Amino acid sequence: MKNIPYSFLDLAILGKNRTMTETLHSLLNTAQYADALKYNRFWLAEHHNMPHIASSATSVLIGYVASGTQNIRVGSGGIMLPNHPPLVIAEQFGTLESLYPGRIDLGLGRAPGTDQLTAMALRRNDTLSANFFPKQIDELRQFFSLDNSNAKVRAFPGEGAQVPLWILGSSTDSAYLAAELGLPYAFASHFAPNQIQLAASIYRKNFKASECLEDPYFMPCVNAILADSSEKAEYLATSFYRMFLGIIRNDREPMQPPIDTMNGLWSVQEEEYVYNMTSCSFIGKKEDLRPEVERFCQVLEVDEIMITTPIYDCNDRLHSMKLFSELFNG
Repeated sequence: MKNIPYSFLDLAILGKNRTMTETLHSLLNTAQYADALKYNRFWLAEHHNMPHIASSATSVLIGYVASGTQNIRVGSGGIMLPNHPPLVIAEQFGTLESLYPGRIDLGLGRAPGTDQLTAMALRRNDTLSANFFPKQIDELRQFFSLDNSNAKVRAFPGEGAQVPLWILGSSTDSAYLAAELGLPYAFASHFAPNQIQLAASIYRKNFKASECLEDPYFMPCVNAILADSSEKAEYLATSFYRMFLGIIRNDREPMQPPIDTMNGLWSVQEEEYVYNMTSCSFIGKKEDLRPEVERFCQVLEVDEIMITTPIYDCNDRLHSMKLFSELFNG
């Protein structure tokens, strides 16, 4: 695994009794630690109308993180392109690339990152925009291209900016699109694991080389909660399980502190559903997880792996990140 880069996705999740300001300061501390641990990328996800997730202004946070780090690539995992005019995204990421050259990634998704009512508020009269996602990507690429120099509408900054585009997805539709466009592909297996093997296979079999990429490049995102003992890791993971339990019950709260046991908090059906949603998770101590991570990377022919680490306590989260990095450096 020493040849596989490892990266980090942060959702800027608020914990119980923590403010937005504290959460965003913690996010930067996490990014700086990831930078020191040689993580390859630090991505942020676009979400809206979620009171306990602070990443709605994704481009702003990317600039915040890039300004406070030195080497790590910073980007979106992702920007939900149907929520935005492609010109605006070209200008925003052209600006970011001008400020932090060679360090900005632009991951693109189709979903709204929210509920349908909020999607309508974001997209106004363009509620069918998700149906034109491939066309929007073409428009965005045109704004970045030097070939757009004679157009009447141009992106400044943006035109000529070398911002790598990624396709993000959680289904086979995105796999076909990433393959057709010849772009790197990030799969959201941290919450939608069911189609990961099929999507990875479709992407590789159908990949068409492009100016951006000669060979397919596949990066799944997984949950990783590591500790010095299996018991401690399972204890920390109860915050993570309660978060997903709130999602399926539509009863969302700030991330809760860990508890000794989940017994009595969920039904048998809820427990099964949460475990199914989170099946692409590595929870335990480093020595036990090494063969599991190796097998995951081999079976899926992983080119890079991204983790998210939903742990309540900041110090425990950083320690988990350190242990995960040691899997690839030890």
